[in-house]
Amino acid sequence: MAFQDCYPEELSHCYGCGKNNHDGHQLKSYWHTEQGNVSEQAAEETVAHFMPEQRHTAIPGFVYGGLIASLIDCHGTGSAAAMAYRQAERAMGTLPALRFVTAALNVSYLAPTPMGVELELIGRFIEVKAKKVVVEITVSANKVVCAKGTVVAVKMPDSMSPA
Repeated sequence: MAFQDCYPEELSHCYGCGKNNHDGHQLKSYWHTEQGNVSEQAAEETVAHFMPEQRHTAIPGFVYGGLIASLIDCHGTGSAAAMAYRQAERAMGTLPALRFVTAALNVSYLAPTPMGVELELIGRFIEVKAKKVVVEITVSANKVVCAKGTVVAVKMPDSMSPA
């Protein structure tokens, strides 16, 4: 099951990954091993796939950079939540919810990202603490790394919880 599918209903409205936002990207993130990769390294990696649509065009034939940043952002916070549950030895989605928000996002665009190709995002954990997780994410198209990003995700403050 995707990390984002385990979020409580009241916390599932994000444009990038919220299952309750039908106009959004609906990004789904998983542990890499759930996608058939059984290497030891993959056990600590996360993966998501996304097929850009025509509305995500920057220049004909190429993906808009804002979409790539959005995907890195949402895959990073979803990966942070999954790692927090793993560290707490809790099943994903158990209450109280462990949700993370973006404290910092840094994206480097390394190559033009072509349209018509499914994008693969791979997340690797750089730092894991109780209230902060840093995830490095690569975005590839046809096995060519097009972008890299770092997400500093922090535990969602109580002030952001829905009333």
